[in-house]
Amino acid sequence: MSSSNSPRLNRRGFAFGMAGLTLTAACGNGVGNSNAATIDARVDATLTEMYSRYPNTVEIAEKANGMLVMPLITEAGFVFGGGYGRGALRINGATVDYYSAVKGTAGLQIGAQQYAHVLFFMTQDALNDFRRSSGWTAGADIGYVVSDQGDSLSTDTTTLRSPVLAAVFGQAGLQIGATVEGTKYTRIIP
Repeated sequence: MSSSNSPRLNRRGFAFGMAGLTLTAACGNGVGNSNAATIDARVDATLTEMYSRYPNTVEIAEKANGMLVMPLITEAGFVFGGGYGRGALRINGATVDYYSAVKGTAGLQIGAQQYAHVLFFMTQDALNDFRRSSGWTAGADIGYVVSDQGDSLSTDTTTLRSPVLAAVFGQAGLQIGATVEGTKYTRIIP
């Protein structure tokens, strides 16, 4: 009888192999990094700037069911363009999820710009629709409380009835006209 030293996979070897593979896969999933803390710090700074520059947004924030804060959106384009940013969804002042924003554009354009924006979900239904969707896209029905020109718009009762309001501010760059229309928001693990 001859003994063979051929490599065979037994249960113990399989279990150790799977454990090692799982640990290796977990290294790239964002667990244990400081990305969430960085996003939260930027969100805090963005809200502080918005409240100080546009005092009308304090009242809106108090009435909102939730706010999506995107501290920095960077857009660039030459005929075709795009934009990207990351931010946090806050409900009652606490971060509940993190999101990325992606925007694609086509048309007569050239240049680059950076800006911040905040979406105020004024109804529970609007907030629920946003949170349930696998990729929510901002439409033309959003009301603006701070325009891309930096002007504060009035917060009358008609404006506050809109299900989603937006504040776009801090614009810097060479493109004209920052809006959130056509921007797709997707939940992420930072």
